[in-house]
Amino acid sequence: MQLVQSDIAYHFGVIPKKSNDQVLELFIKEENLKLFSVEEIALILGKKIILEPVSSIVVNEALATYYRSNDSGTSKKEFKLGTDFLKEMIWDAKSTGSSDIHFEVFREVARVRFRIDGKLLTRYSIEKDEYAELVNKIKIEAKLNITEKRLPQDGRINYENFDIRVSILPTMHGEKIVMRILGRDTSNLSIESLGMNSNEESLYQEAISASKGIILISGPTGSGKTTTLYATLKLLNKESTNIMTIEDPIEYTMPGINQVQLREDIGLTFASALKTFLRQDPDIIMLGEIRDEKTAQMAIRASLTGHLVLSTIHTNSAIGTISRLIDMGVPPFLVAETLRISVAQRLVRRLCEHCKIVTNEIPDLLLNTGYTGEHFIPMGCNNCFQTGYKGRIAIYELIPITQKVMSFIKDGVNISENTEYKHLSNKAKDLVAKGTTSLQEVYSILIEEKINQ
Repeated sequence: MQLVQSDIAYHFGVIPKKSNDQVLELFIKEENLKLFSVEEIALILGKKIILEPVSSIVVNEALATYYRSNDSGTSKKEFKLGTDFLKEMIWDAKSTGSSDIHFEVFREVARVRFRIDGKLLTRYSIEKDEYAELVNKIKIEAKLNITEKRLPQDGRINYENFDIRVSILPTMHGEKIVMRILGRDTSNLSIESLGMNSNEESLYQEAISASKGIILISGPTGSGKTTTLYATLKLLNKESTNIMTIEDPIEYTMPGINQVQLREDIGLTFASALKTFLRQDPDIIMLGEIRDEKTAQMAIRASLTGHLVLSTIHTNSAIGTISRLIDMGVPPFLVAETLRISVAQRLVRRLCEHCKIVTNEIPDLLLNTGYTGEHFIPMGCNNCFQTGYKGRIAIYELIPITQKVMSFIKDGVNISENTEYKHLSNKAKDLVAKGTTSLQEVYSILIEEKINQ
């Protein structure tokens, strides 16, 4: 669908069948073979084209299923007559479980993409002369300056059950907008739903039950770290406990928890907020991220004075978190005394149960993962937006700081070589073998382990 835009699909009466780097195969209405040439379609789409004629009824059904028709809300006429296209689009994003909406404009076209299960999919095509009006509608909703087109702007739109963070960036052909959907419903957040196995869950629950110390979650952007922290806060949130957070952004609003939005432009940083928090008699403190030495030192100080501190940090592994703190200037003995557990995580997409198929063949590009045997591959169907995946699951790697690990940290001993440490790749391979996810989806995790060996 990303290769064939809606207007092209309707104009030629085509539906993409499959594609590789050189060739795009299309289903086309039988009667349209006389109207359009392969060369004409190839020129527009920029690929070698193979056409397979099928019944117009089949193509029309597919167009209605996978593409928005010209009279369904994206047309110039209906949009300008007042159809609330923006609100419709936002609710469409909510209903599909999207985390972000991307509005992008180029020389001749504009498009809207949804981030579903971590991947961007084109959802709408927009006439370029309508795009500026849509941008102004968004700016008005977010209470931003509609006359400012040269500088980035940030705003927020509030709905009854969720909020939207709006980021606007001037580009060559116009303004790009990214809308992050921020939920308020925490009813589905729980430690049990995160994806930890029973042993991991037991170790984590034991660590967060401590009255003081640091709990650190590591992983790249988009790996689900914040969701893990919110699920932890929900469990720890009791009337007898004073919980304070400093976040960027506040993704869930949680009753009973004092949440503060980061504002670096006015000096409200993680470090400065933490300093003030310590005067507010907190029991538990959550920092959105430990980014620098000053914040790390403040977090250590807070944990030493009887507070439980939860935060995230950008490292690739649970062991890397320990090294990162030491690199930030925290003495090894303080890391050992204050850190309760180091957690690393990744998010991988679940294979769609409706269309996955089993195979024993390993593609050449995946041979270097070292995985052999039966596994499932994605095919794509109506239930998963033709992606082959539906939903995501977290993969965890935990290092509880036992007395043994504490002594290793203090003495600079290699933890992975002297403990029963299991890399993320172990669980990744288990999920592939069970058919939960695909070998392609965990490729980067398996390769990362080989590089670090």
